[in-house]
Amino acid sequence: MTTEGSNTTAITFRAPVKDDGYKLHNLVGLCPPLDPNSIYCNLLQCSHFAQTGVAAEMDGELVGFISGYIPPEQPDTLFIWQVAVHEKGRGQGLAKRMLKEIVKRDACRNVKFLETTITEDNDASWALFRSFARDMGAELTYTEHFEKELHFGGEHDSEFLLRIGPFTRKG
Repeated sequence: MTTEGSNTTAITFRAPVKDDGYKLHNLVGLCPPLDPNSIYCNLLQCSHFAQTGVAAEMDGELVGFISGYIPPEQPDTLFIWQVAVHEKGRGQGLAKRMLKEIVKRDACRNVKFLETTITEDNDASWALFRSFARDMGAELTYTEHFEKELHFGGEHDSEFLLRIGPFTRKG
């Protein structure tokens, strides 16, 4: 568990636990335009993928969460599934701090790349991952990965696969 403070209330980072699943579901609902997952999915994110996720708490309240995993066929890559930051945690660089918290964990000792998918119009996510890449001294590349019509039946904007790396873990 890591505690970081600023001029505001301290934020504590920790690995998620299954009791966070319902809290995560509610947090995502408060963070549009994030795609909500089922509560069951959130329970799996908080249990099966706990070592590659992070929960951020302020005064005992979940104010940030990142879910991620290491794809079985890419043991050197951390895939970030979703980043959620409650309005109470915004303006403090919380999302980037959570990314750095995950990368320095023992579960990520072989990680040299970070991947995620982002829609073209998600300016906040683009800024976050560009800033993370700069901080890590790593290259950022992207390509269209999930196409609007082909993969989403026209119901969701295309997602671009963003890849950062290689980088060296800093801990």
